[in-house]
Amino acid sequence: MTNTKTRLILALAGWLASFMTAGAAAPSPLVVCYPGGAVNEQDAKGAMDAMLRVVERVGQWPQNSFTSLFSAKAAECRQLLAENKPSFAITSLGLYLELHDQNNLVPLVQPRIDGRASERYRVVVQKGKFKTLDELKGKSLGGTVLEEPQFTGRIVFAGKVDPAGFFVLKPSKQAIRALRALDKGEIDAVILNEQQYSALASLALTNPLEALFTSEEIPLMGVVADSKTSTAEERARFAKALEGMCSDPEGKKLCDLFGIRAFAVADPAVFEPMLRQWNGRN
Repeated sequence: MTNTKTRLILALAGWLASFMTAGAAAPSPLVVCYPGGAVNEQDAKGAMDAMLRVVERVGQWPQNSFTSLFSAKAAECRQLLAENKPSFAITSLGLYLELHDQNNLVPLVQPRIDGRASERYRVVVQKGKFKTLDELKGKSLGGTVLEEPQFTGRIVFAGKVDPAGFFVLKPSKQAIRALRALDKGEIDAVILNEQQYSALASLALTNPLEALFTSEEIPLMGVVADSKTSTAEERARFAKALEGMCSDPEGKKLCDLFGIRAFAVADPAVFEPMLRQWNGRN
């Protein structure tokens, strides 16, 4: 009887110790990378905190299980990912492709923007000033996309143009600033993603613009997971929580900040052509 009681006490003590340890554990970091984006850290943190509370509630994690770390600089993003080794992250497509093998990354969800899960990139110039992309060799190119020149070269230009060697690069944190500089003739061209290009009509520019180059369709990147530090069950819970994010009153803050209309579970096969292209196997 005494031995049975002792075993029960020891088991209970062990359970309490494990419970207390779990309760005291530091929140798991969610690294959010938005290279070249104009979103500031304070706005991003507020939106990310709201998103994580929704993820915890819907995914049935204890409150404050996650915390967020944000950067709009590609180099800083790499450092955050290396130092924190997060189970989940929001990355650009360029960072996903670059760190796919090293960080065991698998795509969880893709954002839907205006009903689309892919986009095209365009190089725009003042109308009639240049006729072909070749004429821009040695000319200045601005834009937020230039925070990731390898992605621009390997994926946007499909390996046919090395931006750093072809253009004089003028990276910008805001597309509007680059477009105003183009309008004034201070730079020769600007590279835009789909959202930025769609917003052109709303800008009061003096000179009409035209697209001199349009990329192939490129999938939008969203949330990724480290397949070594997360379980399949955790990944499924995280993805399910994100599917209803944009319709949730709190989660909508994140969607509005980044112009996202919805999240949908990602098909890893969609990114296989991008991985082959990144690795020069096309």
